[in-house]
Amino acid sequence: MSARIYRPARTAMSSGTAKTQVWVLEWDASAAPQIDPLMGWIGHGDTQSQMRLQFETLDAALAYAAAHDIDVVTLPTQERAPQLRSLGYGENFATNRREPWSH
Repeated sequence: MSARIYRPARTAMSSGTAKTQVWVLEWDASAAPQIDPLMGWIGHGDTQSQMRLQFETLDAALAYAAAHDIDVVTLPTQERAPQLRSLGYGENFATNRREPWSH
């Protein structure tokens, strides 16, 4: 039984960092999915690969994996630097701009 532990990235549709502060333990699929010949649906009997466990810290996730004899691979996180403008959003509407607003 193998799994991976990672910290999820933010969604592409949001600039916020919600749901990225937890660590996720996700099992690897043990077999390839099978195609149903009648309906064409895809499925398999391995329901464990559909589970995702969330932990507050990496140590808690590693402790859970060690207690349940799960081989884990920890994926590194890519921390993102915040993109902050020097003067902020109000800079767009400042009255002392050197050039007129082009819109």
